[in-house]
Amino acid sequence: MAGIRLQDVADLAGVSMKTVSNVVHDYEHVSSKTRQKVQAAIDELGYRPNMMGRRLATGKTGLIALAFAAVSIPYFAELARVVSSVAARHGYRVLLEETDATLEGERAVVASSEAGMVDGVIFQPSVMSSTEIARHRTDIPMVTLGEGAAPLSMDRVMIDNVAAARDATLHLVKLGRRRIGFVGHERSGLSATSAQRIMGYQHALESSGLVADPALLVASESISAAGAVAGVGEALDAGLRVDGLVCRDDLAAIGALRALRERQLRVPEDVAITGWDNIQMSAVTFPSITTVAPDLEALAERAVSLLVERMGGFAGVGRHELVGYDLVFRESAPAVS
Repeated sequence: MAGIRLQDVADLAGVSMKTVSNVVHDYEHVSSKTRQKVQAAIDELGYRPNMMGRRLATGKTGLIALAFAAVSIPYFAELARVVSSVAARHGYRVLLEETDATLEGERAVVASSEAGMVDGVIFQPSVMSSTEIARHRTDIPMVTLGEGAAPLSMDRVMIDNVAAARDATLHLVKLGRRRIGFVGHERSGLSATSAQRIMGYQHALESSGLVADPALLVASESISAAGAVAGVGEALDAGLRVDGLVCRDDLAAIGALRALRERQLRVPEDVAITGWDNIQMSAVTFPSITTVAPDLEALAERAVSLLVERMGGFAGVGRHELVGYDLVFRESAPAVS
């Protein structure tokens, strides 16, 4: 509700403005009875603290930004949900920023960081170089996520993409597949994500005595299910023959499922498929998708914890940390019995 003031909350709760302020800022020395009374008044009036006023009073806003390519990408939507939950446990709310995976959008994140509206930023870059990221405004602490290059001065949290892609590929090899393709990398140029996943895929093939044939790499115009439908369809119509597909992400796997079905190829009988990200819809496709599942809870917890330390004054060199992942077995590439 617009126009609600601290004084209005104090009047309704029958306490002083100082007491309301103590509750809003979560000071310890407030009795539970008083805290409940003030919170009830806050809820009834719909009071929301003025973030700029809070910053002037405490030096903090209680907000952190989470910046990534697009919330329309299911993985990022699920990441946002988990980061928001973890941040709340640390006493922070999360402001989402979309960069559209463009250089202009990412530069805006590192240059402005919402101009004093947030206390820190968790940022998953797609196109910026580590050198340029390192030149970001130093008054806003930042932690990066993902496979892109990260400055040595900045914290980063990610999973081992090479190892995870190797594990997914080796699973298809264990299923007896010998012509295994890779689906979903960018036709216009490899992102760091695609490059690392292709590297793991290649290592698995070579360690299994299989040929890493460039003809088995199926690119798409966009990182999307529709892009994978078109890319896989074109490759199959041009004569590509595979019995396994490692897909860059679950969207690529969903697109591959459709392209194969349109050509009467069965999954997993004719072609076994693995995806990546373990987005919610991967469990309910037909068939359901075997997928690499990053430990999102651990990823979010480490990123938020590192950022909280930075916001608290930690000024050491960057800490680059790995969190775990699992290969979740479903119908598209069943577990080896």
